Amino acid sequence: MTPEEWFAFLRQDFARGFPAYCGIEVVHVAYGIFETRLEMRPEHQQQDGFAHAGVMATMADHTGGYAAFTIVPPDRRVLTIEFKINFFKPAAGQYLICRARVINGGRRIIVSEADVFSLRDDTEKHVARAIVTLMAVEADHLQRGR
Repeated sequence: MTPEEWFAFLRQDFARGFPAYCGIEVVHVAYGIFETRLEMRPEHQQQDGFAHAGVMATMADHTGGYAAFTIVPPDRRVLTIEFKINFFKPAAGQYLICRARVINGGRRIIVSEADVFSLRDDTEKHVARAIVTLMAVEADHLQRGR
């Protein structure tokens, strides 16, 4: 599988399950890099009208995971084993954007950094940063949904 084919697979694979339900879309994929976007809807907000922390955490975890996924062979999958997120300020705007990159690409353990930005009227504000630690496992060791 060529890198372009692998990245195309990851674009499609990303848009399933809970992240698809939330409406998170892939913007850019490259080796060790993944970027996503979410158009803010009322159901993404908490009681004061800001993006809910759970939505931002989901976006950071999944985007950081797929940044890691770009560097593993096609016979492997990645699973989050730990993540930490810091919220810098309330997120409000039309979109959330998440830019993730691999900061340590080990053979078995991979660490990604995922930055979340709110976008309002073409102005980005850095609202959160997550560190996501993942384990690369052989795909045939996983049983999806069981």
